[in-house]
Amino acid sequence: MAQILATIRTALLFCAALSATSIAPAQAGTTYEAPTATANGTLVRGAVPELLDPNGEPQLTDSQPSLDQDNDTVSAEVASSKPTGDLASMVAQLRGPDAGSHEVECLATGIYFESKGEPLAGQLAVGRVIANRANSSGRFPPTYCGVLFQRGQFSFVHGHSLPSVSHSNRHWQTAVAIAKIVDKDLQESSVGNALFFHARYVSPGWGLKRVASIGNHVFYR
Repeated sequence: MAQILATIRTALLFCAALSATSIAPAQAGTTYEAPTATANGTLVRGAVPELLDPNGEPQLTDSQPSLDQDNDTVSAEVASSKPTGDLASMVAQLRGPDAGSHEVECLATGIYFESKGEPLAGQLAVGRVIANRANSSGRFPPTYCGVLFQRGQFSFVHGHSLPSVSHSNRHWQTAVAIAKIVDKDLQESSVGNALFFHARYVSPGWGLKRVASIGNHVFYR
């Protein structure tokens, strides 16, 4: 009988030991220790890293890129890219309603009213004359807008404001593209450093050096 009681006591002590070392399910946001057994049967707790925040969401490190950062990078790359190809290809890539600045809008306005019916090379030449004047170091006003408003130079300018143009007009959008090409000096023009031009149907007798004839215009310097 004593041997039976000793066996029962040993079994009860073993069960008590097992219940004392049981582990509750892991809670989000807490660090717990998982039991491991040693050679002598003692259970040792080992630390487990915290993987979740208190709301149960995976923790993110600062080095993990966000979607907004990716989009900003793509936008910057697109904005910094330059048009490629010949003049027609560049115009197709840059055509749009918005000139991007007041000065480039003035340049586009000059191109539109002086040459909207001309071939692209003729529009580029007109834009180049306006830019050449703005860069002429004192001979003409130093800005595109100033060049247009110089007294008696452009017949479409009246008073102190430029005529309005519908920005949905395809001719306008082409003029915007040409203005951007001229402003960034992305395409050479056969008129070079010309400073003057007139329509073919007039003969002003300027006594200047003729440098090119494109479309309906003759160009001089």
